[in-house]
Amino acid sequence: MLIATLAIVAGLTLLVWSADRFVEGAASVSAYAGLPPLLIGMVVVGFGTSAPEMVVSALAATQGNPGLALGNAYGSNITNIALILGLTALITPIAMHSRIMRRELPILTLVTLGASWLLFDGNLSRMDALGLLLVFALVLGWSIWSGMTNTDDALAPQVDAELSAHHLPVRKAAIWLVIGLILLIASSRLLVWGATDLAMRFGVSDLIIGLTIVAIGTSLPELASSVIAARKGENDLALGNILGSNLFNTLAVVGIAGSIAPMDVADELLTRDLPVMIGLTMALFVMGYGFRGPGRINRFEGLILMLTFAGYTGYLLTTVL
Repeated sequence: MLIATLAIVAGLTLLVWSADRFVEGAASVSAYAGLPPLLIGMVVVGFGTSAPEMVVSALAATQGNPGLALGNAYGSNITNIALILGLTALITPIAMHSRIMRRELPILTLVTLGASWLLFDGNLSRMDALGLLLVFALVLGWSIWSGMTNTDDALAPQVDAELSAHHLPVRKAAIWLVIGLILLIASSRLLVWGATDLAMRFGVSDLIIGLTIVAIGTSLPELASSVIAARKGENDLALGNILGSNLFNTLAVVGIAGSIAPMDVADELLTRDLPVMIGLTMALFVMGYGFRGPGRINRFEGLILMLTFAGYTGYLLTTVL
């Protein structure tokens, strides 16, 4: 048990570090390639911060652990909204001015509802997974088009400032890109092994491990980037990190895992976890869209989100004690 615990701690630590190096390298290489900053922020950085979930869920699927694969993806979505946005809003209220982010909110809501509907037959088939990846390609295409055509959006200067602060020489960027990717895969294998071994020893389902330890751990890059962005007053960037990550998780992470190995969906995921994720996504839409002006998540709403996360996590833990 001690070895499995150390594997989880070491895997998560290395995963977060390597993901950060991977994102910095990918963003700098993309900048040298001449991509607009807004496009880099929406696509390259969004892809990079979701890389931990993507690799972990893919490895879990190849090893026959559907609960860990799905729990990681959907647990990360719950963590992103309830814990990360809640904590960020407690530090400083989040006001949204970006037109692109305003359009992404309903897209995320519709994607969440549609992806959840696919699972309610109790099975994620390869056809379902390919459908998710097709929708992901369409959303990605829209993001690329938005990044190329909306260079005057309120999000653009925030992304430009962040990229300039972490700009690397081209050779160093390429090295970090490769090293980050290799360590992402290695640390994910270590994490998946430790999580599944711990679940077996405690008699806990891999779904619970995925929803808690693994989901929170793989969401640490989003937590760091959103809190830092909010403290700098880059509110649209803080919210954009979460919206982009949840879109990637719902479509790409689950889609890749399901295309590798079709899987049965646990009843408790359908009756407990998906409704929580749907409810939080709809609450985010109501708070962030701003029907009578710029959307805003205030400190009280941030507190409600954090209390929701605490209650949900506490309930999960009571099922294993």
